[in-house]
Amino acid sequence: MCINSNQLKYLLLSIFCCTSIALANASSFPQKPITLIVPFAPGGGTDSIARDLSKTLSEKLGQAVIIDNRGGGGGSIGASMGSKATPDGYTLLFVTSTFVTHAATDESAGYSIEKDFSPVAMIGRGPLLVVSNKSLPVKTLSELVQFSNQTQDINYCSAGLGSINHLSGELFKQKTGAKLTHIPYKGSGPATIDLLAGRVQVFFATIPTILPYVETDRVNVLAITSEKRSPLFPSIPTAAEAGVPGFNLSTWWGIVAPAGTPQDIVKKLNESINYAASKDPLKARLAKEGAQAYKISPSEFQKMLNNELKLWQSVVKSANLKIE
Repeated sequence: MCINSNQLKYLLLSIFCCTSIALANASSFPQKPITLIVPFAPGGGTDSIARDLSKTLSEKLGQAVIIDNRGGGGGSIGASMGSKATPDGYTLLFVTSTFVTHAATDESAGYSIEKDFSPVAMIGRGPLLVVSNKSLPVKTLSELVQFSNQTQDINYCSAGLGSINHLSGELFKQKTGAKLTHIPYKGSGPATIDLLAGRVQVFFATIPTILPYVETDRVNVLAITSEKRSPLFPSIPTAAEAGVPGFNLSTWWGIVAPAGTPQDIVKKLNESINYAASKDPLKARLAKEGAQAYKISPSEFQKMLNNELKLWQSVVKSANLKIE
C-alpha cells in the first residue's frame, strides 16, 4: 500500500498528537485526590504501613491519598473492588503477599492477578521467622523435622487458610518431609495466643506479629527465612544454616492499579512510591519490623508476582488443598 504526502502528514500529526496527550497526562497527573484501597480492617500493621505511605506520597504528588479500608474475605473483597475501578490512576490497591497466596488457593477469590491488574510498585519486603513454643525440645529446623517424624503430633498455626503462614508451612513440609498438622485461625493474634499457651507448637510468622515475643524470649526462634542473616536479628540463623537450604520466603507490601491504567501514569506512580518508601516515617517503620524498602520497576514487579503465583499454585496442587 502506498501513502501519499498528505496521508503521511496526517499520520505523523496523529502520532505527534497521541504522544503529546500521553506526555500531558503524565505531567499533569494527579489533578484530584487518589483513593488507596486497603483490603484489611483499620488499625492493623498493614493499615499502618499504608497510612505512613500515604503521608509522604501525598506530599510528593501534591494531592491527598485517601485510605479506603475494605476488609473481609482474606483481602479478596478489596482486591475485587480494586480490579473493577476505572483505570485512570486515581484508584489504587494496597497489596501484600496474601494477594498472591489467596489467589493461588481460592478459585472464587474474585480477581485474577494476571488479567485484572497493572503492577505499580513494591514498597518493601521482609523475611518470616520460624518460631516454636518454649516447651518444644528443638533448636533448629533440622531438629524440628526429626522430632516431628518421631512424634507425628506437632501442629503449626496460621492466620487463616491460604495465608502466607499456611502456605509456608506446606512448602516446608514438602521440602523436608516434616510431619506437621496445620491449624488455621482467624488472624495472627489468636494464632499467637495459642502458640504461647502451647496449644500449637510452631508458627511461620511475620516479624511484626511475633517480634514482641521474640524480644521478651517467650518463643524459641529456629530460623529466619532470608538468604542472609538480618541486621535486626544477627544471632538468628538462616533457614539454610538451620538445616533447610532453599527455604527463602518473604512477606511484602506493594501497590497495583486496575488493568489498562496508562503506563506513563504507572511510571510516575512507581517513581513517587519508591521515593515515599525511602523516606520516614515509612522507612523507619519497615526497618523496625525487620523489612526494608524494595525498589523495582513495574515490569519487575509483574515478573515477581507471576513467579510467586506459580510457586504457591504448585504448593497448593502438591498438598491437594481445596480452599473456598
